[in-house]
Amino acid sequence: MAFISIKNLCFSYAEETDPQPHINAVDDVSLEISEGEFLAVIGHNGCGKSTLAKHLNAMLLPDSGKVYVDGDDTADEEKTWDIREKVGLVLQNPDNQLVASIVEEDVAFGPENLGVDPAEIRQRVDSALKAVDMYEYRMHAPDKLSGGQKQRVAIAGILAIRPKCIVLDEPTAMLDPSGRSEVMSTLLKLNKEKGITIVLITHYMDEAVLADRVVVMDSAKVLTEGTPGEVFSQVELLKKHRLDVPQAAELAHRLRGCGVKIDRIPLTREDCVKMLEEAMK
Repeated sequence: MAFISIKNLCFSYAEETDPQPHINAVDDVSLEISEGEFLAVIGHNGCGKSTLAKHLNAMLLPDSGKVYVDGDDTADEEKTWDIREKVGLVLQNPDNQLVASIVEEDVAFGPENLGVDPAEIRQRVDSALKAVDMYEYRMHAPDKLSGGQKQRVAIAGILAIRPKCIVLDEPTAMLDPSGRSEVMSTLLKLNKEKGITIVLITHYMDEAVLADRVVVMDSAKVLTEGTPGEVFSQVELLKKHRLDVPQAAELAHRLRGCGVKIDRIPLTREDCVKMLEEAMK
């Protein structure tokens, strides 16, 4: 059984005072996420990515359809806190999630609210900060950190709750390239070394290619999904829906259009170099 199972999910932001019909922000989406998987979800702003993300830890509940987390129905109010212990949500702006004046106090906030024993909180905080390479900053003020460091502290705060899954809603959108690299390295480490399930909402194609699987959303629906190679080889489909592809895939697509024989679509700069060498031979 999948760790997270989404079945025919529909959701709209209709207001009780507005009699007009509303278009679904998520429209009949079905998806399964395996434990230990690194899943990237991409698409235009307004396509439903963030709405989908907020359903994975019961921040939002379906208008129709179901979302199950480790077998628990997110609509079951008695399971809400169990679900939120299993699935942590990291938002786009880390400043919105940092609540304390000292880094280690901020990371301790989650387990303190769960009533964890103080001795265990100490261990959890140290472990979480070490996992994101921020232990040496434990006594620093969060507002003195860089954007990438703040986001890693926010991730550490989620880790201290000991979730099985972390959902990140465009966590690098407000960061410079260095900060983006820091956060992505942290996510890959947590996924590969600790087996934490990662669901990354992003509009950066170079981040999506690092995932095990990519889901493309458009107009509140799933447009296509598959491995990064399978998804980004569909250049014409993605362009038809005004979506970007990795630069390496774009170059290969254009070379094919010029008659150059390309056997496979590269996703990274290194793959692109190998592709060009093969083409030259």
